[in-house]
Amino acid sequence: MDIHEYQAKELLSGYGVKIAEGGLAYSPEDAVQRAREIGGNVWVVKAQIHSGARGKAGGIKICKTHDEVEAGAEALLGKKLVTHQTGAAGKVCNRLYIEAGTDIAKELYFCFLVDRISERIVMVGSKEGGMEIEELAETNPDAITKIYIEPAVGLQDFQAREMAFALDLDASLISHAVKTFKGCYRALRDLDANMLEINPLVITKSDELIALDAKMGFDENALFRRQKIAELRDKTQEDPRETAAADRGLSYVGLDGDIGCMINGAGLAMATMDMIKLAGGEPANFLDVGGGASAERTEKAFRLVLADANVKAMLVNIFAGINRCDWIAEGVVQAVRKIDMKVPLIVRLSGTNVEEGRRIIAESGLPIITAETLAEAAEKAVAARNQVVANQGA
Repeated sequence: MDIHEYQAKELLSGYGVKIAEGGLAYSPEDAVQRAREIGGNVWVVKAQIHSGARGKAGGIKICKTHDEVEAGAEALLGKKLVTHQTGAAGKVCNRLYIEAGTDIAKELYFCFLVDRISERIVMVGSKEGGMEIEELAETNPDAITKIYIEPAVGLQDFQAREMAFALDLDASLISHAVKTFKGCYRALRDLDANMLEINPLVITKSDELIALDAKMGFDENALFRRQKIAELRDKTQEDPRETAAADRGLSYVGLDGDIGCMINGAGLAMATMDMIKLAGGEPANFLDVGGGASAERTEKAFRLVLADANVKAMLVNIFAGINRCDWIAEGVVQAVRKIDMKVPLIVRLSGTNVEEGRRIIAESGLPIITAETLAEAAEKAVAARNQVVANQGA
């Protein structure tokens, strides 16, 4: 789960990380009022969306008068911002963060990540802040410093100092940097975050270290014990299909294809998507209904997949182990009768009670296309999809 910049900054400030003064605005009038409250003569109007590279998309505006603040807010509110992280669909800006201008002397990059290969937290820093770390890693990998943290002992002072030296900070800033880095680590650890990025972390002309931007991502599996973090969720910034699935306890990832998938088991789901691609098709989603797919759960999954208007055929691929094929078959038949499907349905069953499951589908009288192997199911799904496209074209 991601949160907005202003939310991340509020959390980090509670852990001793210094931030510039700012306030939230939902209208141009709000934006001007926040600027008046902040004071000064330079303000930054920032679009709040779950994406980096907002500046390149026009989502950050530097203003020197209240009229400019109002005009900037008017231009951003309700605007769809498209970045390389959002894809072509973009994300709509519904709120703004108005922040005091900062006299920047130097921009740095700082981040904590969960590194699954080493099974540790890695602290990442660079003297070249303000740019995408992926681009920097490709063009100048030597500019990036990585320090791995032993989870049993946490971030140590000497490691924080090592990062401060790598960022070429003046001696007067070392203690402040150590406090900032350790505060960030505590926030990551205490709040079950799996990513914390400050880009840029700036040194001001008055020798202060300020988090000028902040991004945090959280482990959704831990939200049950982080109620305050869960309340920061902004569903308007998420794929509505994925949000609907999460609310129903289903594992769903929306994709750009047009062959809907309902599968039990993440490994089998990935293999099925590979087979669809191999057969010349494009999957519309990843959907794992899990091992206990009851008739009710199966119907929910069907409705979720078919809610995507792009779906032109649907493939159900079930390997029953703990579950049983006859239970799944009954759920499929019940779902199809309730939903009144308008697209071809391909079902492949294997495992426990497979013969009984196939009999239930065969005797249902429904126009369900069956397959015995995964390859056959993928080929039939792609063929059915192609026929639908051809009929629509005719």
